[in-house]
Amino acid sequence: MQIHHSLALVGESGSGKSLTLKALLGLLDPMFELHFDKECDFEWRAGESVSLVPQNPFTALSPLTRIKDQLFFDRARAKELFELLGLDEKLLDRFPPELSGGQLQRVVVAIALGSEPRLLLLDEPTTALDPVSKEAMLVLLKNLQQKMGFKMLFVTHDMGGALTLCDDICVLKMGSIIERGAFEDVIRSPKESYTKALIEAEFKTRGFRD
Repeated sequence: MQIHHSLALVGESGSGKSLTLKALLGLLDPMFELHFDKECDFEWRAGESVSLVPQNPFTALSPLTRIKDQLFFDRARAKELFELLGLDEKLLDRFPPELSGGQLQRVVVAIALGSEPRLLLLDEPTTALDPVSKEAMLVLLKNLQQKMGFKMLFVTHDMGGALTLCDDICVLKMGSIIERGAFEDVIRSPKESYTKALIEAEFKTRGFRD
């Protein structure tokens, strides 16, 4: 699995997306025998060169602890990241339940970016957001990538969101990648019936145009 710039890993529920993320982060039980290839131009260190943005911001943070006390970097760095993410510095002194879902997701992104990762793993980060907040988050992530230069692996079942964010795609079925390539090429000319079904399920109501 080679990530040149931004790669979407898509598949239906149960296809192995979450398991793949756990494998990349070194979180699998030692009893599992792991076989996958990852090619990168940096030293792979989970939590440092590789960071994760989890799916649900409401469970990613402690509701009883102020935001500022859940960060592993100082306030100056937090202020810098919050500005990039369009967040008010005053939110650092609040508790997670006092923030909206969109604000919480941006806080989680700020935490993930605190170590200046070379690769950002995105575990369906827009699932808990409304359509407007979802689109804003995707645009924000794209802009942050341009400013900070990290690569992205977007794990999702949302083909539309992945198309907005990613250049390339890997289609996952039962733990194996069955199709890969430039996103728009795969969308227009899928080789596998499974890929075609995923595309049709996503775009049948709105179409896909050049």
